[in-house]
Amino acid sequence: MRSSNPVFSRRGFSRDNGYAGFSTAPQAGYAQGNPYAQNPYATNPYAQTDQQYGAPPQAPVSTGRMTMDDVVMRSATTLGTVALGAVLAWALLPVSAGSYGLAIVSALVAMVLALVQSFKRTPSPALILGYAAFEGVFLGVISEMYNSQWSGAPFQAVLGTMAVSAATLLIYKAGWIRVTARYARIGLAIAMAFVLVMAVNLLLVVFGVAEDGGLRSFGPLGAAVGILAVLIGAFFLTLDFKQIEDGIAYGAPRQEAWLAAFGLTLTLVWIYVEMLRLAAIFSSND
Repeated sequence: MRSSNPVFSRRGFSRDNGYAGFSTAPQAGYAQGNPYAQNPYATNPYAQTDQQYGAPPQAPVSTGRMTMDDVVMRSATTLGTVALGAVLAWALLPVSAGSYGLAIVSALVAMVLALVQSFKRTPSPALILGYAAFEGVFLGVISEMYNSQWSGAPFQAVLGTMAVSAATLLIYKAGWIRVTARYARIGLAIAMAFVLVMAVNLLLVVFGVAEDGGLRSFGPLGAAVGILAVLIGAFFLTLDFKQIEDGIAYGAPRQEAWLAAFGLTLTLVWIYVEMLRLAAIFSSND
């Protein structure tokens, strides 16, 4: 099953067997400390890239392997680009019909760049940072729009995104969630069903069949849908964490840190947008 997150459809993050990580049997000497040591899925995708990658995972001393520092630095760069684009768009573009049009164009360009990256065999920092820049412009415009109607909504959305991310990481590290094949299949099925229903809802709204946004209204139903969307975002965060954990453990090439950063950015943008809507809904009902 392929993930709705473009990052997970690439080499090294295959879901052909339904596994949410690198889907690789542990190398000798690593089984005892790995809670996923009995993974029966495919071979390490990096074992054939360089013979050293087929060896038991060691402390990250090789300059050719991905480390947590690499992931942190790439993620900071990508998210920083999103934030910079958002701040500039907010500061330089007044709330107007023209800025809304620019936001839509930026979102479409960001989507195209994300899709191009998802089909490339290797990560492209230029594509990933380009996606981040255009996504930042989109977020800056819609954040300013929400803030003009619901003062403080963007700030609340940022805090909410940070809270969800931190809580998900704590739960994942505590072992309360194990990213297994069944977990990934069920979660991806729910996520894809959600996206399909939202697409149908959008069409119904556009053609006037559904009023006030349909399932995305600013009432209790819209709030419930928004909470479900945030939970789906948290699910994707667990897949991101597993991707990073497995990449480091199995000696993924350093360039794969860009994919980890890309996946985290996609997920955090998803959560932020949903948190922005929830902040607006709750402010409207005060």
